[in-house]
Amino acid sequence: MSLQLTEEQHDLVRTVRDFCQKHCDTREQRLALTEGGKELHSNKIASDMAALGWLGLSIPEEYGGSGGSLFDACLFVEAMSRGRAPLSSYPVTLIVSHTYLKFASESLKREVLGGVTAGAVTSIAMSEPGSGSDVASLTCRADKVDGGYVLNGQKTWCSNVHLADYVVVVARTSHSGAKHEGISMFSVPTGSPGMEIRQIETMGGREVNDIYLTDCFVPEDRLVGVEGQGWGQLVAGLNIERIIIGAMFLGLAQRAFDDTLAYVKQRTQFGKPVGSFQALSHRLADLAMELEAARLFVYDVAQRVDEHPDRLLPREASMVKLKTTELAKHAALEGVQMMGGYGYASEYGMEEMLRATVVGTIVGGTSEIQRDIIAKTLGL
Repeated sequence: MSLQLTEEQHDLVRTVRDFCQKHCDTREQRLALTEGGKELHSNKIASDMAALGWLGLSIPEEYGGSGGSLFDACLFVEAMSRGRAPLSSYPVTLIVSHTYLKFASESLKREVLGGVTAGAVTSIAMSEPGSGSDVASLTCRADKVDGGYVLNGQKTWCSNVHLADYVVVVARTSHSGAKHEGISMFSVPTGSPGMEIRQIETMGGREVNDIYLTDCFVPEDRLVGVEGQGWGQLVAGLNIERIIIGAMFLGLAQRAFDDTLAYVKQRTQFGKPVGSFQALSHRLADLAMELEAARLFVYDVAQRVDEHPDRLLPREASMVKLKTTELAKHAALEGVQMMGGYGYASEYGMEEMLRATVVGTIVGGTSEIQRDIIAKTLGL
């Protein structure tokens, strides 16, 4: 196994960076694309990137993709995040797409994945008001009826579902046995009768939503995978979820570092650039080292998953997610501190970076949960 990029992969990264630099590099460009920073997804950027074939890198050709690897998709996610492309929905869409690829029927794959490669959004609904980190304690019901299922319950913190065409709803089809048993997954069109979506306002903008399900009928052919096997299906997707999140926050960490480095080189005090003072230069040296280590880690684990797609890597995937999200938050906080008042001011963009990175240690399993998983793999 080699961590070296092919010439095609180098070209992909360069092209994505050039695209982002042209279309969304400045705060003013991003504000124009995102309703003043309120909506973190731009349909125009999604459409333009889809036309270039970037949104289907790891989706097979028969579903409209280019049949590349997870590693290819991670390179794209890292580059677009570093470029601050207003496409916050894509990492989640990519994660959910791989759930369809692994478990959905052929008809569902063709229905959903073609839209993804064209720029459409998909989402997943797992968490509930009473089940966050303990997802298996969910109570949303899917009762079997003639021809399908009827869903009742509330889901929360559902990323980008207000933009999505479909949402994978994780619900309980049986109440017997252990809490991890009797869980199933359903592909539900977001316009279905009995589904209500309400946005949750956050410091990051329009990202997450509540979903209220009231006698929402789902035909039986919209079951994803096997009834009652939803927990195992969720676990099987954790490698991909955490690696994609890792690639996203690696890109954000690199951008926070890049912007901070550029600032301390040009900002002068006491007659010389502030970056020349050891109090700052050593901290930047440490960040540069951590970024290189994190990048090697993300690339290594992504390639391992490509080589052995059915092998679970709970420790490595959790380490990737933990390392990159904590690093991104740290890099943004360091940026705010080193830029002083300019880091705190909206005009210069570092406070926007802080808002974008601080959520990383919460979504997709908190840092505390990742540490619990890693500790368990050590026999603790």
